[in-house]
Amino acid sequence: MKYLHTMVRVSNIENSLDFYCNKLGLQEVNRYESEEGRFTLVFLSAPGNEDAQVELTYNWDPEDYDEGRNFGHLAYSVKNIYETCQQLMDGGVTINRPPRDGRMAFVRSPDNVSIELLQEGDPLPKHDTWANMDNTGKW
Repeated sequence: MKYLHTMVRVSNIENSLDFYCNKLGLQEVNRYESEEGRFTLVFLSAPGNEDAQVELTYNWDPEDYDEGRNFGHLAYSVKNIYETCQQLMDGGVTINRPPRDGRMAFVRSPDNVSIELLQEGDPLPKHDTWANMDNTGKW
């Protein structure tokens, strides 16, 4: 058995690609559109890790998606949790669970899918800017 991908339904493909690619740093590796099925599939991966993919499924006919918490979360390791969180904040992304411990943070996609960010290797030393930041919303 081999892990292939995780599928996440999205309500706006442009907003989702902006979040996952421009802000989170994933890259598009494949795209499939079905006019008959009225959907678009976009497969994304972290650079250099194309075997672990996220499939964004965009159904052309509008649907309401609730918070996605029943899904759980996607998790990615990052080289510097503080720099990554700062870049996300600078891009307008809310840090729902700040990296107070230098190890873990949570953000949400435009469709409220929870994304866990984990520091690669050992936790970074605690930094006052993040250590004193409160949680925002759900994560």
